[in-house]
Amino acid sequence: MAARPRGAPGWRRGATLSPWRMVIGLGFVSLAADMVADGGKSIFGPFLGSLGASALTIGAVMGAAEAVSLILRLVVGPLADRAGNHWSWTIAGYGLTAVSIPMLAVAPRLGASGLAVAIALILVERAGKALRSPSKTALLAHAAGAVGRGRGFGVHKTLDLVGATMGPLVVAAVIAVTGATEPALLVLVVPGAATMALLVWLRRRVPDPSVYDHDRHGPADGGGRSAPGAAAAPTAGSWWGATFGAALPREFFVFAAASGLVTAGLVSYGISSYHLVRAGLIPLPGAPLVFAGAMGVAAVAALATGLLYDRHGPGVLLALPLLVALVPPLVLGGGLGRALAGMACWGAAVGIQDATVKALVADLVPATRRASAYGVFAAIQGVAALTGGLAVGALYEVSVPWLVAFVAACQLAALALLLVVLGRRRRSPRLRPA
Repeated sequence: MAARPRGAPGWRRGATLSPWRMVIGLGFVSLAADMVADGGKSIFGPFLGSLGASALTIGAVMGAAEAVSLILRLVVGPLADRAGNHWSWTIAGYGLTAVSIPMLAVAPRLGASGLAVAIALILVERAGKALRSPSKTALLAHAAGAVGRGRGFGVHKTLDLVGATMGPLVVAAVIAVTGATEPALLVLVVPGAATMALLVWLRRRVPDPSVYDHDRHGPADGGGRSAPGAAAAPTAGSWWGATFGAALPREFFVFAAASGLVTAGLVSYGISSYHLVRAGLIPLPGAPLVFAGAMGVAAVAALATGLLYDRHGPGVLLALPLLVALVPPLVLGGGLGRALAGMACWGAAVGIQDATVKALVADLVPATRRASAYGVFAAIQGVAALTGGLAVGALYEVSVPWLVAFVAACQLAALALLLVVLGRRRRSPRLRPA
């Protein structure tokens, strides 16, 4: 192999954007897409309620939507790894989101079938997230590895959550002006179009982000940490084995189980906003405003814990079960002040889940198996999301104290499993920072 010219970074051979610019570019893609997805999500609870849904139905729909988003990745991740066409999956998935959420505007005009159509569109949008997420995260992991994985994922998630804040604010403003949800959903066509245009531009500039793997840290994992088995982790083998995580480290599955328990206990915003509106604590236009505030907290939490992860390791994740356990007694058990504090805890938990948790997954598995690992990880969370959504929806209508106890039990179990993973990392040199 010809020697690289002195001073020429590896990415120059196959990309016209630096690793940081790629991280930021993907961050702006997520920003625009989350304006669409979370603009809609911020009113899903009261929106479905206005179409005739009960709390149990809303909990089931929110749980099923997350399950579709997460479990489908079990199939998509290995397919993308084997074909290597991560850009194609990413673009297709974002396209479904850009179309499905604005189309919800037609549901209130469809009479008795409106609720069924709305549920179907919500599920289609989450299927789009499933199609794109393993591949998008694999693309991001290449670039983030060259700048510090916790830092890269944290910056990306911060931009993502800026969009998750802006979208609900736009929706709230349009509802306040028009008094209707349909125009608020239709206006989300604009950031959806911006998402697709930016994706096409990034693909042209960086057709193969794996060139970043040799930029600053050599042929190792790229984030300053050694991925276990990275040198001998092939992408070949049976599709069945790849789909269900054959040869992935044991610590990965323990961590996935812990994260699944966290997800099962994380009360969805659909239930929270339904409660806040039904209890008269906020009006309908206030639901997206509360969601926007929670996403602002999530952005700060994602960036802060990402930096702490790079400096001090994954011990920062021990705060996650505590935050999740605080949500139901605060949001469902008092006045507006307590509810807003609970939503701040919810936002911080979401920020940590979507950024720092993914950084640890990338550090636990070989680089060639990341999309498959993210698929397996998401599938475990998906089963937990569906189970938790059904349990929370049912318990909300029966007994809030029992709901609080269910969430607390899930988080205690999650904390125990997290301590097992962290103890294993301290004892094993190959699982510690390089």
